[in-house]
Amino acid sequence: MGWRGFLAGLRRRGAEAPEASADEASVAARMAQAYEAAEAHDYQSALAIWGPLAHQGVARAQNNIGKCFGDGLGVDRDSALALRWLTLAAEGGDPIGQRNLAEVYFKGEGVPVDAVRAAELYRLAAEAGDGPAQDMLSWMLVEGQMIPGDLAEAKHLAEAAAAQGIVPAMTRLGMMYHNALGVERDAAAAARWWDKAAALGDADAQAMLGAAYQLGAGVPRDGVAALMWLLRAHAGASPLADSFLQPTFATLSAAEVERARKLADLPLPESVS
Repeated sequence: MGWRGFLAGLRRRGAEAPEASADEASVAARMAQAYEAAEAHDYQSALAIWGPLAHQGVARAQNNIGKCFGDGLGVDRDSALALRWLTLAAEGGDPIGQRNLAEVYFKGEGVPVDAVRAAELYRLAAEAGDGPAQDMLSWMLVEGQMIPGDLAEAKHLAEAAAAQGIVPAMTRLGMMYHNALGVERDAAAAARWWDKAAALGDADAQAMLGAAYQLGAGVPRDGVAALMWLLRAHAGASPLADSFLQPTFATLSAAEVERARKLADLPLPESVS
């Protein structure tokens, strides 16, 4: 989530808590000022505000400082300081801090790779309602390689993340219905989830939706729609599109191919189905 998302969330919380104390209102105002600076790529000004707040124990400010050290925003990249501040944020109960610290352990940035610890932190953030953490933990539970798999929980988490607009979770739900992972195989449900994710720009979902149209799986067979989505997926570098492109081309006339190409070049509609 970018700084704009942080700022929007801060404003929503402010609107939901009109009786905040003077101290809370002061912290919120300073945090908003820092986010505005970060949004303008003035990270040094943002850090000058976050620093004192972080030392006062404001967990979100601690997360933001940790993220800046981790990504080298306004300061030199320093994985040790990133770990220190993100750990404080996570221990302070900040779900974004928990998710960012989970990523540190998942990638092994300044610490040994520890997928189990990452999953524990993702779970804390997911239980607090953090959509990206729900999505990541869902993926880990589907894969079942780094931590024990649990398809029922993976589906639940993916649905929670999808409800917050997390696009990869939508694509994963389509795959789960397509491959009967923890659910009965349901081609129509798979296509509906891929349609949602494809319309939001996910290249893998576009590829699978194109394949569904090419095969008539869960949607009516439609070669033009198939090629349109497959072309979008190919442009988005999804390897899933490659095996379906040539068979789809072969079923269409030159006019139909041209129509599909023109459709693929249009901006994505808000809703396809």
